[in-house]
Amino acid sequence: MLNPKEMSIEEIRKKVEELGQDVPPDFLALLKKDSRLGVKKLIQTHLNKKKEQRNKIEHLEELAGFDKAFKHMVIGVDEAGRGPLAGPVVACAVMLDLDNVKWAVEIDDSKKITRKKRQDLCVNIKDKALFCSVGIVQADTIDQINILNATHLAMEKAVEGSSEHLLRLVDGLFVPCLGKKQQAVVKGDAKSLSIAAASIVAKETRDQIMDEWDKLYPEYGFCNHKGYGTKDHYAALEKHGLCPIHRKSFLKNFELKQGVLF
Repeated sequence: MLNPKEMSIEEIRKKVEELGQDVPPDFLALLKKDSRLGVKKLIQTHLNKKKEQRNKIEHLEELAGFDKAFKHMVIGVDEAGRGPLAGPVVACAVMLDLDNVKWAVEIDDSKKITRKKRQDLCVNIKDKALFCSVGIVQADTIDQINILNATHLAMEKAVEGSSEHLLRLVDGLFVPCLGKKQQAVVKGDAKSLSIAAASIVAKETRDQIMDEWDKLYPEYGFCNHKGYGTKDHYAALEKHGLCPIHRKSFLKNFELKQGVLF
């Protein structure tokens, strides 16, 4: 058995990191009795991480349990980009194997997680999901049919190719074009694992699109604000006017005042 008294603080730190969540209870009990301040800090950090992981597992079980409660195969549908002044609205539809979701422990409402974590999760979701598809509607179409209809169109595109027998869990309100076999879930990305997964893929897909647009129109700073109405974005609009990916229907005052670049 490992004996902390025969180990330096650095050796203990490496061993605890190596064991992760699987630190043996007897070793942990000995560490708690260690009087060294460095060891006490290591143990507290370990316990905090263990508690955080336990909370994540409980949250995962809660999200998956919400979907399972429908007693039916479900597909989560969510969107990203209703509010920005520029760029597309993106929807995603995700169907998960709800009996095998241990890999999804980090999944949460896309607004609550960092970009780096969202990027990693997006890759995992696409790899593990039984079905994952996105629908994209560009700014010119948004101007033609309005943002609500454009959002519904993006969702309709996202579910194309999925079985019509699936129950569609939709974040927010009922979407007529998705048919009667759906359940609207207010704040669904915080309640449903399938919707949360869809929200992550939709958000990350849209962010990647805006990063690409930033290369073509760097003067607007799209890689930073992703098209939302920040102070810097409005300052860029004042200076440069509208570019082709701006939603003119969202910026009628600017269009009248500044004209457009196309």
